[in-house]
Amino acid sequence: MDLFLTYNSQLAIRNSQLSITGSKSETNRLLLLQALYPNLKLENTSNSDDSEVMLKALQNSQLPTPNSQLIDVHHAGTAMRFLTAFFAIQEGKEVVVTGSSRMKERPIKILVEALNRLGGEITYEENEGFPPIRIKGKKITLNKVSLPANVSSQYISALLLIATKLEKGLELTLEGEITSVPYIKMTLALLNEIGVTTSFVGNKITVCHAELVSASQLIVESDWSSASYWYSIVALSSIGTQITLSSYKKNSLQGDSALVNIYQDFGVETTFNTNSSITISKVNFKNQKSLILNLQSSPDIAQTIAVTCFGLGIACELTGLHTLKIKETDRLEALKIELTKLGAEISVTHDALYLKSSLTIKENISISTYQDHRMAMAFAPLALKAPIQINEAEVVSKSYPDFWEDLKKVGFSIEEI
Repeated sequence: MDLFLTYNSQLAIRNSQLSITGSKSETNRLLLLQALYPNLKLENTSNSDDSEVMLKALQNSQLPTPNSQLIDVHHAGTAMRFLTAFFAIQEGKEVVVTGSSRMKERPIKILVEALNRLGGEITYEENEGFPPIRIKGKKITLNKVSLPANVSSQYISALLLIATKLEKGLELTLEGEITSVPYIKMTLALLNEIGVTTSFVGNKITVCHAELVSASQLIVESDWSSASYWYSIVALSSIGTQITLSSYKKNSLQGDSALVNIYQDFGVETTFNTNSSITISKVNFKNQKSLILNLQSSPDIAQTIAVTCFGLGIACELTGLHTLKIKETDRLEALKIELTKLGAEISVTHDALYLKSSLTIKENISISTYQDHRMAMAFAPLALKAPIQINEAEVVSKSYPDFWEDLKKVGFSIEEI
């Protein structure tokens, strides 16, 4: 499904209100914990494809199967990592976890090796180091393992989430400089919230064994990554524009809540309301010439920020983006190709993006999304500046299925081609 987007200035956004479903990152962590501790009840869970895939796999894991079971996570990288760890400790159960063609190109070796060193039994069905993988569930008794600190935080979180069910807990040593710290802290905070004792001192993380947990009900905070596209829309809109989103916390566990501070540079102010909603408002624009940011702790909002800068004619230097090379697509190269189509001067390295300021945006350009939900949603706000086409627009269902309908609510015209 390809969509053609325009914006009707007669329906200028003033004070729109939208509900955003729960964080995909929090939901997938809590779904795994719920599978380990069935007394946990969850509210406001994400309706994303990734979370649906995660939930289905965990539900199917409870079914009796005489032989090995096939689990297909499609494009869901988080589910691939978390389920690898989960099934490694399901004693007596055998599964093969696979995914899309892109998923078979995304590395899993570091996590597999760590689980095998602890006593797991995981082998590769096709290519060494990549899915699909065969997992024979074991009772894991060892409790110490190390990982390179600069790997995807999902590897680290996968181990931390199952640690409570290891009979001696887990002591995880991270070697080198740690990246994506907010996502590690999110995992530990959720463990704390259900009553698990943890510590994170220096490069050593400890999670204690817990036969039972004290919490019985948790409300998932709405997704800050999904909010990023609305921050971009407000930034690209006129002064006086307001959008209210529910439901968010001022002391969020999500690293992407850095949006609150980052978008101040684009003249966007955030108000935390008493009903747990936030109102984002365009109050001014400093007309700055360039923006320099290290997004090591929140790489998922890099695409949104780069497109916002382009739309406002601001140069930017975004660093700390090495993990974007192994996402649904190589996001840095994808940004370079698509922004260049629109008239941008841009260059990328293995971990950074450099965009020069530009005062013109080419109209009616067709944007490829590379089966990447964030490409589709990051570029959509540019319709405020110029008509634009988004190819394979259905890909947004991976994290934000209601995105296109929500855009219509605030005045975007969307035509299916």
